[in-house]
Amino acid sequence: MERQAGRIILLWGWRRALVAFLAGALAVLAQAPYDFFAVCFVSFPLLVWLLDGATGEASDGFLRRLRPAFAVGWWFGFGYFLAGLWWVGSALLVEADSFAWALPFAVVGIPLALAFFYGFAAVVARLLWSNDIGRIAALAFGFALAEWLRGFLFTGFPWNAVGYAAMPVPLLMQSVSVTGMVGMNALAVFVFALPALLAARQHLRLGAALLVVLVAAHAGFGYIRLAAPEKPAAHSLDVRIVQPAVDLTEKWDASVRDRIFATMMGLSAKAPEPGHDRPQLILWPETSVPFLFTERPDALPAIGEMLGDGQMLVAGVVREEGGSAARSRYYNSVVAIDDRGEIVDAVDKVHLVPFGEYLPFADLLGRFGLEQLVAGPMTFAAGNERHPITLPGGIRALPFICYEVIFSDLVAVDATSAELIVNVTNDAWFGDTPGPYQHFRQAQIRAVENGVPLLRAANNGISAVVDPRGRIVDALAIDARGAIDVRVPISNQAIVSSSQRRINGMLIMFLLAVAACILNVRQRLRAN
Repeated sequence: MERQAGRIILLWGWRRALVAFLAGALAVLAQAPYDFFAVCFVSFPLLVWLLDGATGEASDGFLRRLRPAFAVGWWFGFGYFLAGLWWVGSALLVEADSFAWALPFAVVGIPLALAFFYGFAAVVARLLWSNDIGRIAALAFGFALAEWLRGFLFTGFPWNAVGYAAMPVPLLMQSVSVTGMVGMNALAVFVFALPALLAARQHLRLGAALLVVLVAAHAGFGYIRLAAPEKPAAHSLDVRIVQPAVDLTEKWDASVRDRIFATMMGLSAKAPEPGHDRPQLILWPETSVPFLFTERPDALPAIGEMLGDGQMLVAGVVREEGGSAARSRYYNSVVAIDDRGEIVDAVDKVHLVPFGEYLPFADLLGRFGLEQLVAGPMTFAAGNERHPITLPGGIRALPFICYEVIFSDLVAVDATSAELIVNVTNDAWFGDTPGPYQHFRQAQIRAVENGVPLLRAANNGISAVVDPRGRIVDALAIDARGAIDVRVPISNQAIVSSSQRRINGMLIMFLLAVAACILNVRQRLRAN
């Protein structure tokens, strides 16, 4: 092992960049749908050894000495995000005549930009570097800090955070209910990078002990939580989730809108599955209604006739405000419709997708002929706030539209705010690629974090009911058209509050930084 590590440390130029790139790309196999987390025990030690050799000349200035470390982290990140996000280009091929030109910008440009976060992580780690286990703590702190920043800088895009690699199954998901994603990102990198100690053998026993203890604690806590009896449900909700699998080339085609609407109505009105009661709640996916209700005044009465007494439909729609086409504002929304065919509540999407649902700096970029790429025939405005929707039985559900559900801090559901998470999405843009699986995994983790059930409806993708411990109760696969009926027990099983999770995660990150600083200072004192 020492010989192999030495060769990697001494790599230079394009060879060092290539190994960093391949190590990052390999790490993607730990994410859904592959879930082969063992590869991270190769990728992150490789990154440690590459950073061991990423030193500048003593005569260089401060920033120039950090350039080799930044380059290693950047190439690692470029490989990671290119291999993990290539499927984004599928959305541009839905209307290839208009948007195929943007394919290289999306497939390569997004990874190029996101790689800067991992370059930053490597620089932070290198500032605290030492020759022993301290560098493992430094790397974990650097990545945790970078992933935290990735959650909100430039509107945020925390997709495929490294912590998800340590949570492929419900047994290994439970720790996030205490550490939050900040803590999970830090601990995952720390554990994955520990085998790098095999090369120099310094702190090897300590590293092996920490590896065994942390992995055992992670799996053991999951086992205990899954085996523990569940809290008695205060009440339950009979739910039907509809997945229409509408072809996106037809989504806004006026000639087939009636057919799409009829399909949705037919799936919603069918008799309950054997062993299930009539659903109290019917859930439709994001922008599932293929027209504006203002254009089709007959639609709401038809929905009211379809619904039985006491039933409610929660549907993703495009909502219009304004009296004329020139002044209209459009919102990507979730609406609740009662059995009289009346909209009783609405929640607008707050966190929009840049370039997909709106064009940042629209006036400036519009001068160069740029326009939004994939959302539909209109530009959306962001909602002002999110609030729970009251469902039948007084159950409060907090709705999140599409990729809003990947933001851990945004999906902070406490017992006082809601008892249920609802996620409506349209992953048909990405076909049968890793994208919909990755999206679903992140939604699944939100249920575990908050200790409440998740209802998820996708136009195409993965529609599912997930219990508070991350177990899939029932689901529809990609390309399946149909509906599932599930009785959902409603009980809050959160271990700590969302604010306490945030504190715990920051504390883990802080302790790693302190450990790295102490060992870095000790090494400097010995050298002097």
